[in-house]
Amino acid sequence: MTGSRTENLLELHDLKMHFPVKEGILLRAAKYNKAVDGVTLSIKPGETLGLVGESGCGKSTLGRCIVNLYRPTAGDIYFEGHEISRLSNREIMPYRQNIQMIFQDPMESLNSRQTVGDILEEPLIIHKIGDAAARKQRVRELLNIVGLPARSVTRFPFEFSGGQRQRIGIARAIALNPKLIICDEAVSALDVSIQSQILNLLIDLQKELDLSYLFIAHDLAVVKHISDRIAIMYLGRIVEIADSDDVHSNSRHPYTRSLLSAIPVPDPRGKKQRITLEGDVPSPIDPPEGCSFHPRCAYRQSRCASDPPSLRSVGSSTHEFSCHFDLKF
Repeated sequence: MTGSRTENLLELHDLKMHFPVKEGILLRAAKYNKAVDGVTLSIKPGETLGLVGESGCGKSTLGRCIVNLYRPTAGDIYFEGHEISRLSNREIMPYRQNIQMIFQDPMESLNSRQTVGDILEEPLIIHKIGDAAARKQRVRELLNIVGLPARSVTRFPFEFSGGQRQRIGIARAIALNPKLIICDEAVSALDVSIQSQILNLLIDLQKELDLSYLFIAHDLAVVKHISDRIAIMYLGRIVEIADSDDVHSNSRHPYTRSLLSAIPVPDPRGKKQRITLEGDVPSPIDPPEGCSFHPRCAYRQSRCASDPPSLRSVGSSTHEFSCHFDLKF
């Protein structure tokens, strides 16, 4: 990880989130689901870090740890130089104002029994910001910012389209003027044309409000459009991280290469070699020894089954990858 705590907005140090798997009559924890298993990352002010990986790799769990929906099993979370993962519910409140989240399914994350006005006013009430008149004015401002009419305040979430509901989710996320927003698959449930509108809205908001994003997704093409840097996650760990362009043009990890090969080619006459991985993703309850990717890797050698690689740099650059071999594709 580059930089010091003074220049990074967010830092994760060897973060782990292991969920107990209870068995037997006494429901004792016999095993653990290692959803996040030693992640170290940083995000600078105004930066967008894309986090990419297959379903079940731990991306969303990592985001929920950052916003304190989960208490990490081990490791540290620093926000503006302050460790926040061990704070009590009362102590964490000021940080919740600065770290917000946009969820994948806006219909599930929005209270169907509340009007849009009530949904957007709720965080202001919880954090005791302004009087009733000031809060209602702020709600109208938020609707205007995300491109929804003022009359939306009296309507319910089910009266809106998927893209409009996600705009409501974005409005709620920026209501408290946060510094960091976790975008958890924020566009994956939307039509392609609506995806581009939401991505452009997020980019505009970042410039206007000086926001930082952790943009979680499984589509590298979408992530490239919005990210400054991209981190590739596999089975709870980061296997490659670099500038967005560098990941696409100079990737070093076989897993990253397989994800890149899955990006559709816009030209129907164009040809692209698809890299098909062997087998299925191993269970995070019983991950492989050594390199977690080696059972599916076409370049594996004997040491891969016993010796886990650590992230290492490509020369003096900030491009890091976890592989024993410097593969150049």
